[in-house]
Amino acid sequence: MTTPDHPSPASQPPAPTARDRIYRSPLGLAGGVLLLLVVLWLGFDALFKGHGRTPWLALAGLILIVPLIIAFTLRPAVFANEDRLRVRNPFRVITLPWGEVAGLRSGYSNEALAKGGAKYQLWAIPVSLRARKKAARRQRRAATDAARGVTPGGRSGGLGPGGLGLGGFSLRGPETGPARAETDQAMDDLRELLENRGEAESAQGEVTVRWAYEVAAPAVAGAVLLAILLALG
Repeated sequence: MTTPDHPSPASQPPAPTARDRIYRSPLGLAGGVLLLLVVLWLGFDALFKGHGRTPWLALAGLILIVPLIIAFTLRPAVFANEDRLRVRNPFRVITLPWGEVAGLRSGYSNEALAKGGAKYQLWAIPVSLRARKKAARRQRRAATDAARGVTPGGRSGGLGPGGLGLGGFSLRGPETGPARAETDQAMDDLRELLENRGEAESAQGEVTVRWAYEVAAPAVAGAVLLAILLALG
């Protein structure tokens, strides 16, 4: 009688890694696509229908402008998993293990602070002061309604000061929308990851910064070509 073979631990397949949470700006993506369409339309029109130096100027302008539009609108993203935070900004990619993140700061911009003292702006999570004000108004109104006994559905608990409508119904419609601005909620999610994973062994390492030469090089080439054409008159 034989016993079944059991695979050794070394032969076991590796445990699947956690998938990244991806944070991007929908308005930035939409604006970038629209701006690209306009620039490409005008550029190709000048390139194929222009005369004299116009096609060359259009070509240099496209080589300069298109990478910059992509860099500042379509490229930015923040990737987070249980081990590290990866920030893809217009011209750099910064990888920060959670063990090297000192904190996440939100002011007029959202930033990741490294323990070494460096700070990195999160381009993909822009701050919206308008969204913050709307969320603050919703929170204040919800607190006022709760104090008056008005439920989220708009029904009052009585006919006192909270019973603003007939039959116990409030005349004001229910508040809708998140209690926090979307970008602030994203930062809260990242702070929760930092708090839970900052001391984990797999979340230790060094901060790495890689420059995006694939974006910068075409833009520089376009700027040089445009400067030469303008200098030649």
